[in-house]
Amino acid sequence: MDASTEMDMPQLHTKIDQLTAQVQAQQAQIELLVPKNNGYQQLDTKLDAVIAYVDDQRRRQADMDEFKNDVLPIANHMVKLSIDELAEIGSDFQLEDMFFLVKRLLRDVNLLTDLLGRMEGAVELFDEVQVIGNQAFHQAVLELDRMEREGYFNFARGGWQIIQRIVEEFDEDDVNALGDNIVAILTTVKNLTQPEIMDLTNNALSAFNEEPVPEGNVSIFQLLRDMSDPKVRRGMARLLNMVKVLADQPTPSEN
Repeated sequence: MDASTEMDMPQLHTKIDQLTAQVQAQQAQIELLVPKNNGYQQLDTKLDAVIAYVDDQRRRQADMDEFKNDVLPIANHMVKLSIDELAEIGSDFQLEDMFFLVKRLLRDVNLLTDLLGRMEGAVELFDEVQVIGNQAFHQAVLELDRMEREGYFNFARGGWQIIQRIVEEFDEDDVNALGDNIVAILTTVKNLTQPEIMDLTNNALSAFNEEPVPEGNVSIFQLLRDMSDPKVRRGMARLLNMVKVLADQPTPSEN
């Protein structure tokens, strides 16, 4: 709406008001002079329609004026704010730069579309990973709780204390010596863990714990009587073989 239209609107309202007043006055005079009949009733209906239309236009104009009064200050503030923000840019912004940016975006529209597609895929992947991560974290918490209840952490703390004692008791030379002899140590452990050696050791310990030891001095005759037992002779033979093996080993002074 231009300025000339805004200036003519009050005059239009004035003319409409005058016309409405004249119509109402004429209608009142006619009602006083002539009884109403069907023709006058139709005229009254038309006049009522004209008056309703004029009132509706007046209400619309009032609503428009109210809307304009509400929006105009906001628009003025936005324009002032835009001018202030653009003033801060100064001469750094040129219209050619904006045209160049628009052309660049139009040339790279396929690239931007592909980039948006990849970003959407990345977001979907992140959502799936987050769901899986939450499930894995929940499962890990349950597993750690089970290990805590079954005593794994207490065992680990005890093992850590053993490692600390080993570190405190052994120095670097001991560790180097252990590294030099680790093969022999593992071979000895392997031989000791053979089934027949484990059975022999277990049986010997069981016999040591179960057989009662005679009280007092054991006579020569009792030993000779026990030597007649085949089991005792086999045991003595194994002990003699062990003694022979020990005799073949060099002493530290010989090394």
